Amino acid sequence: MLDNAKNRIKKIKHFLAGKLHKNNFHFQMNPQSLSKYWWCQILGWVGYAIMSLFIAYLLGEQDFGPRIVYVIGAVVIGILVTHSFRWVIVKLKMLEMPFEKAMIYFFFGIILATFFISFPLSWLGVLLFARHVTLDSFYDKFTLSYPQIIVFVFLWALIYFTWHYVEKNRNSQLDKLRLESTVRELELKTIKAQMNPHFIFNALNSIRALVDENPQRARSAITELSNILRSSMAADKAEIVSLENELNIVKDYLALETIRFEERLKVVYAVDPETLELPIPPMMLQTLVENAIKHGISKEIYGGEIRIESTINSQQQHVLTIQNTGQIVENKNGNGFGLLSTRQRLGLLFGSRASFEIFNLDDHTVEAKVIMPLY
Repeated sequence: MLDNAKNRIKKIKHFLAGKLHKNNFHFQMNPQSLSKYWWCQILGWVGYAIMSLFIAYLLGEQDFGPRIVYVIGAVVIGILVTHSFRWVIVKLKMLEMPFEKAMIYFFFGIILATFFISFPLSWLGVLLFARHVTLDSFYDKFTLSYPQIIVFVFLWALIYFTWHYVEKNRNSQLDKLRLESTVRELELKTIKAQMNPHFIFNALNSIRALVDENPQRARSAITELSNILRSSMAADKAEIVSLENELNIVKDYLALETIRFEERLKVVYAVDPETLELPIPPMMLQTLVENAIKHGISKEIYGGEIRIESTINSQQQHVLTIQNTGQIVENKNGNGFGLLSTRQRLGLLFGSRASFEIFNLDDHTVEAKVIMPLY
């Protein structure tokens, strides 16, 4: 029975928390925020009491008994009225109003709150300090206390208003950052989910071409593909991988393609050992190499060469270059899915600090160049 009751309480708390968050009141009803509110209330009015007693002392007041009663009354009335003012603010959702409209409500609220503090406080002052309880003596006390109280209430409202607007703005910024982070993560996952099937289909086409022609080599190709899929599944769990890990996938892929192209495919590596641990988007290098084979080597009668180069330039940037035999004809193969995904992932991961371009280096060579920050 006790466990069931606890579970029901938890469910109610979650439900209320959701409702409050939905209505943008989570910052007002949060226990931590409420605690800060009451600390400010108590310290503020206690400060008012101390200031009032100190001024009375400077003015030479001898009998502090009535003064202490008056100050205690002012603190109690002030807390009750300002807390009621806060209840009205929450009830009318004044913090959700446009700024100009909220200021009008706050202005009239300050006037009314000051009146409801000064009115009973003036009568208390008459009873404690005036020789005769008359309307004139009450009027004198009221006109004396109202300007003083309105300054204090104005400071109270200004602090309350500023605190919650700053808090609301901060929460909005955090929500915006969380949303951007979520969108960024979803975009990366979507790109990866689209990219991996794209690669698998190309690899299966290569294997299919070998099945009838050379079954033994087809079996070897299946083994190579198994290694590539195992590596790509591990890489898919991370937003970035080291160049060394990516190179291992590329070498398996090129080993698979070498079975199909035989002597028509030559591969040259020029990799600076210092770049092996640098981060790059997973499957990016493999995608660019696949693009080089599909649109370059496979279209050449005598095949060609792929050169993979990784260096650090003078601006302390990681430069990854893939050169292949072939030509880009009217940029038809410059905006395919593989190249588009490369641009998207670089933008999502590194922003403007990374760049990608692909162009005809000369009459026989295409170069794809990626420039990324070191960290």
